[in-house]
This record gives sequence, structure tokens and C-alpha cells, in this order.
Amino acid sequence: MNSGFRTYHEVDELRSDLPDQIAAGDERVSVRLAPVARVIAVMSGKGGVGKSLVSALVATALARRGDRVGLIDADLNGPSVPRLLGIEPGSLAESPDGFAPPSSRSGVRVMSMAFVVEPDRALTWREPADAGFVWRGAQERGALREFLSDVAWGELDVLLVDLPPGTQRLAELHALVPGLAGIVAVTIPSAASRDAVARSLDLTRRRRLPILGLVENLSGVRCEACGALAPLHAGDAGAELARRFRTPLLARLPFDAALGAAADEGRLEGWLAGGGGAAEALRQMADALRAGSGAP
Repeated sequence: MNSGFRTYHEVDELRSDLPDQIAAGDERVSVRLAPVARVIAVMSGKGGVGKSLVSALVATALARRGDRVGLIDADLNGPSVPRLLGIEPGSLAESPDGFAPPSSRSGVRVMSMAFVVEPDRALTWREPADAGFVWRGAQERGALREFLSDVAWGELDVLLVDLPPGTQRLAELHALVPGLAGIVAVTIPSAASRDAVARSLDLTRRRRLPILGLVENLSGVRCEACGALAPLHAGDAGAELARRFRTPLLARLPFDAALGAAADEGRLEGWLAGGGGAAEALRQMADALRAGSGAP
């Protein structure tokens, strides 16, 4: 793919104006996001909890409500949002105002490393062999900055940022977007997930960022005959975290084979249009986020 998108490796070690370049980049972010009403991060602190799926579902639900929505897939090494939203690789195009983000069927504007890296190829950075870990962090932060500043987002009601596991990317995002509207945290009902998400929420609280709410994914299996929800785990991580951090539990999403198939096939819009309990929980969550924060 030859989109003209920068590859984040052309760094001149001899240049002495790096602070000025960083300041200029941050200013571009500020200018680009001026027409964006709110930037919300979706994070977990733990991998494998379905955070990208929740991000794509929330973005789609908001768009179906009539909001102008953007979604950044900030998991640079494992981008999955385009597939979830049915957007084909190679669909990134340039415009006079920057790179034009492809849109899903419901109108969600998306930017992802999946549009830049060839399919099935691992993301690699050009870096000194003896100090790669130092350069890699700077280049990943640079990629996030360019996703914010070099994409023609236009006017948006909300820009969601799907963050990778861990806490580093949240700190970087907050540095780039000091006016971050808040975060939505995703967990599953297990002790390991509870502990990892608690660490992420602790960082959020230390940075005095609003915690808009929690989503507990894979909260159980719903009985098709009676509609009752049978828990998959004896723990109650979502409710416990909500109490500890005094934030609403926005939704509990049970295991849903139909949702899994819809995600693989890029048909989330059709799944959300259905009348199932999980789809209704997502629709109510979107309404709660539109209203500001708080449980539906």
C-alpha cells in the first residue's frame, strides 16, 4: 500500500529542534480537534476483554442515534476495529485537509493502523538495535499524535479512542488531549481482570479524569428459554469496581454467539438493530453517554 502516510521512522538524531517539533505537533492536534465536542477513551488495562468490540458497538450505537462519531483504533500492533465495522483494508485516501477517514455503514469515521500496514504483516519500527525500546515508545506516541492531527475528522460530537491494554497509552493520550472528556473502562467478571482494570482506573483518578462508567463484558450466558442470566464466573468484578471507584456500571453484556458472528463479518449495525437484551443494553449505554455520564 502506498498511501503516502508517514511511517514514523524518519527521525534525524542530529537535529536539535525536537522540542519545537513536538510542540508544533501538539498544536496541530489542538487545532484539528477544535471542531470535536468530546474525546472519550475506552480502556481496560487487560487484554482479551472485548474492549475493541465494545468501542465499535458504542460508536455504532451513537451514530445510529444521529451523532457524528469518529473512532481511533489506537492498538497499533493488533488493530481490529476496521474488521469489526466492515471496512476493507486499503481504503485510506488523501484529501486536501489531510487523510480522509473511511466510514462504516452507520457513518462512524475510523482511523487504524490496519489502513497503513499491509494485511497479515506485523508492525515493525526502524530503530537502533541497542536502544529500540527507547525509540519505539517515541514512534508509537508519534503515531497516535498523527492519528489525531493528520486525519480530517471534521466536526464530530464524539471521538472515541480505543486504547490498547496497559496504562501508558492513556497517559500519552491525556498529554495530547488535556481536555479529555473521560474514560469508559471494560472488564470481565474475573479477579485478574478486576485487578488490572483497577490499576488503570487508579491512574485515571490520579490524573483527575472523569470515569464515565464501566462495562462488564462476558457477564454470563442468557438462557434462551427463560431469559435468565447465568454467570460465567463467581466474581462480580464490574459491580465491585463500580463501587470502589464510585462510577456507574453502564452495561453488562452476556456471551452472545450471534454478536461474535456479527463482529467477524462486520455486521454490528444489524446486530444492534435487533431486539436482544445485550443490544438494548448497548443502546441504553449510548444514551447515557450522550447525556453525559451516569447509568441509564
